[in-house]
Order: sequence, then structure tokens, then C-alpha cells
Amino acid sequence: MNARTSFHPLARLLHWTMALLILAMLFIGVGMVDTLAPRHQWLLAIHKPLGLAIFLLALIRLGVRLRNRPPALPADMPAWQQFFAHASHWALYALMLAMPLIGWAMLSAGGYPILSGRSWHLPALLPADPTLFAWLRLAHRYVAYLFFLTILGHMAAALYHALIRRDDVFPSMTVGVRPTVVATQEEAAPAAPPPGDAAA
Repeated sequence: MNARTSFHPLARLLHWTMALLILAMLFIGVGMVDTLAPRHQWLLAIHKPLGLAIFLLALIRLGVRLRNRPPALPADMPAWQQFFAHASHWALYALMLAMPLIGWAMLSAGGYPILSGRSWHLPALLPADPTLFAWLRLAHRYVAYLFFLTILGHMAAALYHALIRRDDVFPSMTVGVRPTVVATQEEAAPAAPPPGDAAA
């Protein structure tokens, strides 16, 4: 039978699309903190719909992940590295969902309109509350720091597999790896010789 050696093509497409969007979002977030109007308003107008897009794509990506089993990690990879690899993947999923939700809740608590276009207004998640807004604003900032550090760790692990171990982990999320054919016991066993060829 064929053992899966690469991520599903849709998972790979979502991975690299979201990588670009998330990096853009992080840089936009930094720019919003360090920039005054009018550029601040321009960045904010991009930040909101981009956050919603990341949230929706993360839900789709999670569904693809649950429906399509990812390839196994290398058998010779230490157990602690495998643990951190799985943990970091699920942490990234959690952060991809948490960041937009915290931002949405923060705007709701601040009484700000949550827009996703000129005619589509998203509903508020929370009632207006200045104290809650201040708390969520801090949470949004520190979760963003955690998100950035997790992404750096993920990138370091990818480079480790690509440049040092040189195994199939990095290609499994880029160009794909040819499936490995695993023979069953019947296929692996040598065929019995015909009766006429047996020794007397």
C-alpha cells in the first residue's frame, strides 16, 4: 500500500498562503503601533479584513488537517523533537484562531465598528466595556508576541530539517515527496516454485 509522505495539496496551498498573510499581518500590527494617522487608519483598514481572512482560512485548514492525516515524522527523530513538533503545530492552529477572535472581542469591548467591507458589519462579540477593552488590548499584544516567537521556532525547525537533517519533512510541505510503496506480507514473500520444478 502507499504510505502518505506529503501533506495534502490543499493543505500545502493554505500553509504558504497563510504564511504570507500572517507575516503581513504581524508587520502591519507593528506599523499600527509605531505610526500615527493618517497611515494608522490606512493600516487599520487592512488589518481588520486580513484578520478575518486568516481566521476563516485557519478554520478551513483545520478541517483539511482533520480529514487528511499528515505524513509521519522520520522514525529516527528523537521522541522529544517529535513531541515539540506536534505541540508547536497545534499551538500555531490555536494562535491562528485566537488572534483574530481576541482582536474582534477587543474592538467589540471598545465600542468600535467591526467592518469587513463597505456594506458588511460583523456583530459585536462583547458589550462595550472600557476595562475589558484595556485587558483585551494587552492580551492581543502579548499573544502576538507569542505568535511571533512560535513562528520563529517553526521556521527554525523547518530550516533544521531542510539544511541539516535533509530529510523529507520540508519537501512534504513544499514540492511533495513520492509515496513509498509498502509491500504486504503476501507481496513480500517469494513465490513458490511450480510442482514440476521441485527436486525429486
